[in-house]
Amino acid sequence: MERVNTGDVDSWTSPAAAKRPLGRALGAEELALNHYELEPGDAFGFGYHRHPDQEELFYVLEGEATFETEDGDVTVGAGEAVRFAPGEWQLGRNEGEERVVALALGAPADASGADIRRECPECGERTPTEIERADEGSGLVTVCQECDAVTGQFS
Repeated sequence: MERVNTGDVDSWTSPAAAKRPLGRALGAEELALNHYELEPGDAFGFGYHRHPDQEELFYVLEGEATFETEDGDVTVGAGEAVRFAPGEWQLGRNEGEERVVALALGAPADASGADIRRECPECGERTPTEIERADEGSGLVTVCQECDAVTGQFS
C-alpha cells in the first residue's frame, strides 16, 4: 500500500495553477491520477487535444469546468464527472469566476503521443503543437509545428 497527502506532492508546470501527479507519487503504473486546481482562465491541458490510446475521466470536486468537445461545450459542476474515450477531442477550462478543483484519471497511465492543437497567431488557425522546454530552462512553451511560432508560455 502507498499513501500520499495531496499537499505534499509538488505541482508540475502546466496551464493550471496546480497539477499534482498523485498517481506517480503513489507509484501507480497503469493509471494516471492528477489533482488540478484551476484559477479563472486556466485549463487542464496545453490545448485542444486527444489521446490516441488513453481513456480519460475528470471528477470535479469544487467549481465548474467547461469542456470543449467536438459536439460543443459541456459544463461539469462539483460532484459530476465526465469521460473521454481514446481519440476523443477535448479541452477543459475554468471559464467561471471561482476556482475549480478536480481529479483527472487516465488509463493507461502513459499519455504520450497526444495530438495537441492551439491557435497560432502566425497561421491564424489551430495547428498541431509540440510542448518544449523554454529557452531559459524555466517553464514550457508550445510551438506551432507548421511555422515554429510560440503559441503559449507556461511557468
